[in-house]
Amino acid sequence: MKTRIRTNAIYNGDCISTLKRFPNDSVDMIFTSPPYAEKRKKLYGGIPHDKYVEWFMPISDQLIRVLKPDASLILNIKENVLDCERQTFVLELILALKKKGWLWIEEYCWYKKNSYPGKWGHRFRDAWERCYHLTKTKDFRMYQDAVKVPIGDWAKERFKSMSEKDFIRNISGTKSAFGRNVSNWLHKKKVYPHNVVVFEKEHYCEPTNVIRFSTECRNRNHPAAFPIELPCWFIKLFTRKGDIVLDPFMGVGTTALASIILARKYIGIEIVKEYIKQAKRNIEELGYVKER
Repeated sequence: MKTRIRTNAIYNGDCISTLKRFPNDSVDMIFTSPPYAEKRKKLYGGIPHDKYVEWFMPISDQLIRVLKPDASLILNIKENVLDCERQTFVLELILALKKKGWLWIEEYCWYKKNSYPGKWGHRFRDAWERCYHLTKTKDFRMYQDAVKVPIGDWAKERFKSMSEKDFIRNISGTKSAFGRNVSNWLHKKKVYPHNVVVFEKEHYCEPTNVIRFSTECRNRNHPAAFPIELPCWFIKLFTRKGDIVLDPFMGVGTTALASIILARKYIGIEIVKEYIKQAKRNIEELGYVKER
């Protein structure tokens, strides 16, 4: 029997049995980083590489059920190395999710500006991770203006040498968007007769699909905590204030903290009680003591 969803709360238990209690189409976004294969064996069992897809599929069934039709799932995960060879379980997982009905919209690259130092015989430092964007439908919400970035003072010098004609583009007969003489920090201002579009200068531009955040320098009692900037960026991109953000592998509550800061409601699921205690301490430190 489905129960009324309780927000701003962390549930203790495995995510499948917990999610089964949630009603259909009840959350606005899912941001999570599930246990990687062969990692954290004492805590999460250390799912073998060749069993990872089989393990995740029942979880994905519940995730797609509770996600609203216009909502998004962000999956932070990357293959590890075994016997000198990069494993393929993440690629296999994405293909399996597509067969289950998920739409693979985008792959964001999280570039770690302060990746851990080290030296390996056959490879270099691992300085990035994947963030997969998946949805239930093609008609999903996305608020690109919320993550625009300043273009910097260099634009003033660049624009100085440009004439008014540089801000005008003739539209081709095929309505093609290619061949613009103005980059993406400009936006369409007005369409005039005779297939002419005039652009105006902007102070902000849309980012790329490579996002740059430092790794979590302070462990916060979790072996794989990601920086709060990571969920914040995606939460701003795919939700509005008051929306519900779910993390079915909550850990020490980073997604909850990001949701609180951005005035969203959070739901966390975590099987390790010690992590839940730490998550609640982190939330209390943020000044958000009362759960509702």
